[in-house]
Amino acid sequence: MNHEGGMIRVLIAKVGLDGHDRGVKIVARCLRDAGMDVIYTGLHRSPEEVVEAAVQEDVDILGISLLSGAHMTVFPRVMALLKEKDAEDIIVVGGGVIPDDDVIALREIGVREILLQDTPPDAIVASMRRLVRERGPR
Repeated sequence: MNHEGGMIRVLIAKVGLDGHDRGVKIVARCLRDAGMDVIYTGLHRSPEEVVEAAVQEDVDILGISLLSGAHMTVFPRVMALLKEKDAEDIIVVGGGVIPDDDVIALREIGVREILLQDTPPDAIVASMRRLVRERGPR
């Protein structure tokens, strides 16, 4: 449950040139099955489009899936855009293929969780619920 006692709202996005969306669709389905309101932006979105959609939809969580190796460019841009829009209460999580050293760097800039490819669906659901609970009401 989020701040209004409603369901947790999650926007899931594929940013950049990465054309693989099987995994992100599985994640979207498991979050929906767990009772969350999930919006999937589709493929090839820019950081600007994704942040604009997250703000407009008033989501709790913005999940970005990247397999392209562009995570060290995309996530800093997303975090900067959220700050510009005074939307830093939106929890940012990442998923896909991200090397361990980069996971540490991404956490340092404020990405709350990195869910690697082999994360089981129930662990993803538990993670999202925990992050919203930790953030508290907004």
